[in-house]
Amino acid sequence: MSPFSISAFRHLFAAQITSLIGTGLTTVALSLLAFDLAGADAGRVLGSILVLKMVAYLVIAPIAGGMAHLLPRRTWLVGLDILRAAIVLCLPFVDQIWQIFVLVFVVNAASAAFTPVFQAIIPEILEDEKSYTKGLSYARLAYDLENLISPALAAALLFVWSFDSLFIVNSLTFALSAVLIVTTTVPRAAATDREGGIYANTRFGVVAYLKTPRLRGLLAVHFAVSCVGAMIIVNTVVLTRSILGGSEILTTVFLACAGGGSMVAAFVMPKIIDTVGERRLMMAGIVAASLAMVAGAVIMGVGIRDVAAFALLWVFAGAGTTFAQTPGGRLVQRSAGAGDRSAFFAANFALSHGGWLIAYGVIGWIGSLADISVAFWVSGGLAFCGAVMARVLWPKQDQLELQHSHPGFWHEHPHDHADEHHGHVHPAEAAATSSNDAKHHDDGHQHAEEGRSKHRHRHYHPPVSHKHRFVIDSHHTRWPVESGEMV
Repeated sequence: MSPFSISAFRHLFAAQITSLIGTGLTTVALSLLAFDLAGADAGRVLGSILVLKMVAYLVIAPIAGGMAHLLPRRTWLVGLDILRAAIVLCLPFVDQIWQIFVLVFVVNAASAAFTPVFQAIIPEILEDEKSYTKGLSYARLAYDLENLISPALAAALLFVWSFDSLFIVNSLTFALSAVLIVTTTVPRAAATDREGGIYANTRFGVVAYLKTPRLRGLLAVHFAVSCVGAMIIVNTVVLTRSILGGSEILTTVFLACAGGGSMVAAFVMPKIIDTVGERRLMMAGIVAASLAMVAGAVIMGVGIRDVAAFALLWVFAGAGTTFAQTPGGRLVQRSAGAGDRSAFFAANFALSHGGWLIAYGVIGWIGSLADISVAFWVSGGLAFCGAVMARVLWPKQDQLELQHSHPGFWHEHPHDHADEHHGHVHPAEAAATSSNDAKHHDDGHQHAEEGRSKHRHRHYHPPVSHKHRFVIDSHHTRWPVESGEMV
């Protein structure tokens, strides 16, 4: 079934596209604003903005994801869209560099709180895994199209307006995104038995993510992708202008080559992923991308300066990184309990951007301090190391259902009586069973009804050994290394 046959997905996908295009326009406008205020130091300002963006993602996303189960999600998303619209609308009035830093940090903090909750809603709307895979591919296509459309749209708008107007357009796209979400039926968040305050809930997502073997492998893949992606984003202009002697047009052509390779990969991925499997597809993708970087280093080392050869490498790098990272949403969805998805997606969002923060710094500095051929070697080498780490951390036999054991223990959390852990009798039910008093019988029936719905009280879990779909949650605090291990 096509994801677009579901109205909720259509609205959310449209909201994603509009906000992406607006954000792309703001990226162009920020470059021009930085040059307007800082002149020759504009590169330093933009680099600092990029670091601030990653810091906001790293700090804010786990907090928002950890607390998302306590919030009405549609209200949360709409409120953040309105906040982003208001902040971006302030950017045309900036006349100091520090003001840019403050506003950019706030708007990216809002994005860090928005994106993981948004991502966690999609698999609840697209419950069928094949439909969800198509949804992930369409999301990847949306990102790639934004990279192509936003610069062209910005150039067209700048013919008739000043660059300040791009901020206004971005504010309107966030407002339109809010309207589309308001008109969407967002599923109610599944119940979770997590307790505690902000620290405990923030810590849960990151810790649970890192305790899950397949997600540790996914994190290594994300790091590898960031090493290749940073090379493309940071050094494409250096390669095309300084090494190949091209113009600004050649720079955009190379970026379009990487985007085109990514779009082709996103288009074919749903057709092959079920045959190949996530692990093999993602490993093949990152190995291909790392080999493209190593090939670039070899070509430069032998003195070849062929535009077509490097453009082809950019196509392979774009396709490889998309094959490597796009299926990640399936792994996160599969590894989280229904009520904990936002926390897991937030951890994935934050930790993966930590890899980008490292890669931007390493690849960018090496490219400027040494030589771009060295940057090629470092990019490909680090990406290949990431692929090896992923292969080691992610078990080849990645079973969803695991045999494990629990000790007997007492605790309190919301529960019903639908499973073997919670098939206990309430005191009033026992009284009703042992008495002929009609009132006691009435109370017993009332408590029986409560037993079928969510309620909470202190109760005992007897020792048990069983097998089911295993995720890290409040009942399963560590991953079993061997079958039947106590968790």
